[in-house]
Amino acid sequence: MYRIKKLFGGIELTWKKLIVFAIIAGLFTAAMAILPATNDTSFEDITVYLDVWIMFGILIIMNSKSPLDSALKCFVFFLISQPLVYLIQVPFSSLGWQIFGYYKYWFIWTLFTLPMGYIGYYMKKDKWWGLLILAPILIILGIDYSNYLGKTVYLFPHHLLSALFCAVTIAIYPLCIFNDKKVKTIGIIISILIILAATVYALVNRYTYNTTLLSNNGELGAVFDNSYKAYLEDDSFGKVEIVYNEAIEDYLLNAKLVKGGQTRLFLEDSKGSRKIYNLDIGYSKVDIAEVKS
Repeated sequence: MYRIKKLFGGIELTWKKLIVFAIIAGLFTAAMAILPATNDTSFEDITVYLDVWIMFGILIIMNSKSPLDSALKCFVFFLISQPLVYLIQVPFSSLGWQIFGYYKYWFIWTLFTLPMGYIGYYMKKDKWWGLLILAPILIILGIDYSNYLGKTVYLFPHHLLSALFCAVTIAIYPLCIFNDKKVKTIGIIISILIILAATVYALVNRYTYNTTLLSNNGELGAVFDNSYKAYLEDDSFGKVEIVYNEAIEDYLLNAKLVKGGQTRLFLEDSKGSRKIYNLDIGYSKVDIAEVKS
């Protein structure tokens, strides 16, 4: 615990170190965005979500020498690292330079780092009101944790590392930022309540994916109407239903999926003749292929 605590105020954070840190963070994040192997994993999450970047910001704040030093160092860190993420992706993306359209979101956060870095420095004063500064950060992390946990339950073990990272950082920030025993205790209680609330929310409001698996006379050549039966081999993956779509005046086979992975879909006519399809269910797509007899 001592070594972890040292990260929160025991580092001499020079401007040179900060710039090198920003470049390394940008290079790593770009690599996680480019590599196909990281798709839908915890390693890709740094390219989209705030949790790791919040940790970077807090470490910068806690190792700064003044409110102004904290604000400027947070700002410069994000001003270097975030554009670098997109610049490196340009040759690898079909969007080319248009990929910088996604930078707008991070540029807004970069601007916010100036007041956030300045105000955040006052957590070092070890007063009760430091919790008012930290609490919104813990809530943001709680939201990310709930999102990751929902995705982990949907398609285990994807995003498990991210869920654990959020839960651990929510718990340790009050421990490492504050020295006053009373402030630290209240902070830990707040953290525990956030983790519990986020866990319950994720489990009650399960991640679901609603999609159309087949269309009558569609690309896969499936032919069906409301006289057909459709069902999954393992109904724990969710439910499928044949519906008539007024807009296209034809039948669709829709699915409400609550779990990812591999299962089979059965499409059966009134005479008991059926077609079988292999499904590989992800977060936002389903690969479907007919099983040939």
